[in-house]
Amino acid sequence: MRKIYVAAHVYMILGLISGLYYRELTKAKDFTGDSQLGVVHTHILALGMLFFLIVLALEKLFTLTSGKLFNGFFWVYNAGLALTVGMMLTRGTMTVLGHQPGPALDGISGLGHIVITLGLIFFFVNLGKCLPKTAAGKESAAGKETAAGQAESAVDDVRG
Repeated sequence: MRKIYVAAHVYMILGLISGLYYRELTKAKDFTGDSQLGVVHTHILALGMLFFLIVLALEKLFTLTSGKLFNGFFWVYNAGLALTVGMMLTRGTMTVLGHQPGPALDGISGLGHIVITLGLIFFFVNLGKCLPKTAAGKESAAGKETAAGQAESAVDDVRG
């Protein structure tokens, strides 16, 4: 659980720093056009911080880290997000500085998106395997009680 929390926290910090970077760089260069830098902070906050906060809640309910694919998901997803955001930062910075980004950046960014997608596939397969077992496609009474008890326990933990 701690690893998921740390990931969310790191992405929160990076998201805020990237917003500051965008504001200060465009102000220093008197840039008023559009660039990738304008959406980097929202990508990091949504795909990084918010996503991992949701994963943290799902971990509390379904113990995702016990699944065989969790570590694969975690590292592949993070690598894809780092690659995608890195290319967005590079492309946006080049645009603000007046340089024309080449097609290689688009290809590398596309690769980052593919890696994120692979990480999401690992995540959903792992999540599906961690959900309570069902009989004939319907959740069993024991599974409902377990999920309801876990959800109630999570709410109690939040309340104090």
